Amino acid sequence: MSIAIYIFVMAGVTYLIRMIPFAFFRKKIKSKFFRSFLYYIPYAVLSAMTIPAIFYSTGSVITSVAGTVVAVVLAYLDLPLIVVALAASGAAFLTGLFC
Repeated sequence: MSIAIYIFVMAGVTYLIRMIPFAFFRKKIKSKFFRSFLYYIPYAVLSAMTIPAIFYSTGSVITSVAGTVVAVVLAYLDLPLIVVALAASGAAFLTGLFC
């Protein structure tokens, strides 16, 4: 029974998060500053969730830094996501073997 309550609460929270912007912002936002602020929110939230996970995932800062450096360099070179992910994972794995 408690799992059903959890599901209903989560559904309500998810609905409210998606409904509140529509309720408050009925007209198009004309402020350039506010629009640019809203534009970068998804990137900021994604970074805030991903960066800590990167450094706590392996248990070693050295392997995390190695994987992150490889990922950043390959992403800067516009390589496909699968290549970046596999190379970063491989770099972290190999660094863990030798450190």
